[in-house]
Amino acid sequence: MLQTEAQYRQVIQLCKEVFQKKNKDYGTAWRILRLPSITDQIYIKAQRIRTLQQLGTQRVDEGVVPEFMGIINYCVMALIQLELADSEELELTVEAITELYDRQIDHVMALLFAKNHDYGEAWREMRVSSMTDIILMKLLRTKQIEDNEGKTLISEGVDANYMDMINYAVFCLIKLSVV
Repeated sequence: MLQTEAQYRQVIQLCKEVFQKKNKDYGTAWRILRLPSITDQIYIKAQRIRTLQQLGTQRVDEGVVPEFMGIINYCVMALIQLELADSEELELTVEAITELYDRQIDHVMALLFAKNHDYGEAWREMRVSSMTDIILMKLLRTKQIEDNEGKTLISEGVDANYMDMINYAVFCLIKLSVV
């Protein structure tokens, strides 16, 4: 479990660095996006990963690693949007966005450690392609919940799906030996 925590933190640090650099380039323009738009952005990335896995070739000079990192960062953006649902403020300071990013990741990591304990690190025996499919399934679930205006009868909400997608994307990056 200590190895998982260290690897997880390394992956998140890489993603956070990309997030911060893009924030310097673009600010928090993504704050204008509604949750379904963010979900669709994540879907595009996950679908591209699946296509590359199936085809085995690519025509755009960007492989699956940046796409998994993008999934993580877009999921964090979605969680931040959920947290700031009542705020119309679009531009956030670097300090504010860093604090929000860290707070969301802390919640996601707590979920990871609880599930990882109960499942005995089963993800280490899974294929990256299977985890990609699970991310896509969670996206389809999220889209359905969004289409139902957030109402569920028995299922967890969109936040749980975003958190699971982050964790699966981190697992994929660990398995792809990014760290």
